Amino acid sequence: MPPIKIKRIYEKPEEEDGYRILVDRLWPRGVKKENAALDEWNKNVAPSTPLRKWFAHDEEKFKIFSEKYREELKEQLGELKRLRSISREQPLTLLYAAKNETINHAIVLLESLKKTKL
Repeated sequence: MPPIKIKRIYEKPEEEDGYRILVDRLWPRGVKKENAALDEWNKNVAPSTPLRKWFAHDEEKFKIFSEKYREELKEQLGELKRLRSISREQPLTLLYAAKNETINHAIVLLESLKKTKL
């Protein structure tokens, strides 16, 4: 099966990215839509606005944020299955704008996608 990976949207698009999907609720600062090389912008799989604001990329809140976000993702099972099916056909790259590459919602989304059964 082709890989699913995460990548900051500020990184250069590469052919190996395959299907590129922005998984943020807000459009990233400083990125022109025509330069983003997106196949899709999916706000539905992003954390809700209240959860995103509460988390505020605070490392101490990441564990609780991850649990709450996984709960939200249970309501998006159809979207997760659709993305998982895309990943069966081609590489899938989840794009995010957060500065911190080790504590962000894309990591949680990636884990959830890998556990999603078709």
